[in-house]
Amino acid sequence: MSKPSTVNPRTEPDPLPPEMAAAWLDPFLQWLANERRYSVHTVRNYRHAFVDFFGWLVNSELAAKPFDELTRREMRDYVVEAQRRFDRRTLHLHVSGLRAFFRYWVTRKRMLRNPLTGIPLPRLPKRLPKFLTESQMKLLLLGPQRLVENETIEPAQAWRDRLVMELLYGAGLRVSELCNLRYGNLDHSGRTVRVLGKGGKERLCPLGEVGVAVLRRWRQEYAKEDTPSSYILIKKGGGPIKPREVQLLLKRYLALADLPADITPHKLRHSYATHLLNAGADLRLVQELLGHANLSTTQVYTHVSVARLKEVHRQAHPRA
Repeated sequence: MSKPSTVNPRTEPDPLPPEMAAAWLDPFLQWLANERRYSVHTVRNYRHAFVDFFGWLVNSELAAKPFDELTRREMRDYVVEAQRRFDRRTLHLHVSGLRAFFRYWVTRKRMLRNPLTGIPLPRLPKRLPKFLTESQMKLLLLGPQRLVENETIEPAQAWRDRLVMELLYGAGLRVSELCNLRYGNLDHSGRTVRVLGKGGKERLCPLGEVGVAVLRRWRQEYAKEDTPSSYILIKKGGGPIKPREVQLLLKRYLALADLPADITPHKLRHSYATHLLNAGADLRLVQELLGHANLSTTQVYTHVSVARLKEVHRQAHPRA
């Protein structure tokens, strides 16, 4: 690594030197996107993590030092300093990205060791995932029909929007998975959909009776194309719907139903998992349906279920 010619105090790191990006960062990011099939969002976050870290190296006059010669104390200093600028969750995400970056170059024999190995991080606060109740979900899903009845939107948009929410909640899809769905992903009966999730991992998601009916109506009456390569969810002017558009349409129906505005598409996935477990679904089955690599990721929803059970007990039991 070559040290930049000037070091200026700043709150934001200088742009990454082109030679640093070309030699170290770009190959790693291309591997994440092309080989590991990470989302654009994750790749962008890992890039931000490295740029921020390199900015810290410059400010600390360590930019000329090879990565694998950074000491344990220096890496602890980075973590301590980063805590002043980021909340704990963001810090964990940054360090996770940096650890992946260093592991990548260690496996390619360009580094001898990962300097972040064994560096402790502050504990994350336990935060239960936010979700909608079943009655709230029913109210939310009525939104498109209400707007059609008020002649606020066209039927085609209403059925498209209803399908978006049915797939997010009824199949537990991530928003990126939803936007990439094509008709070729459906099985012959149309009752399951093949999804390519994180890390290129495939899974089958049941659609449910209501989801199948909404999908069939959309396909028969409003889809412009339904070849295997055609996207299922399209914009009014054509082309696949984008995650940002999904977020905006959801906000519209949340406001219409007088529901919390901070509910995101991903929280409909939380609702899906929570309602399955509340109804007695097996934890490992829910893990498969969500496409979680580790059972511990899914177990957070059991905490939600237990919390709900405690609340019901408190309200209903005379000795509570």
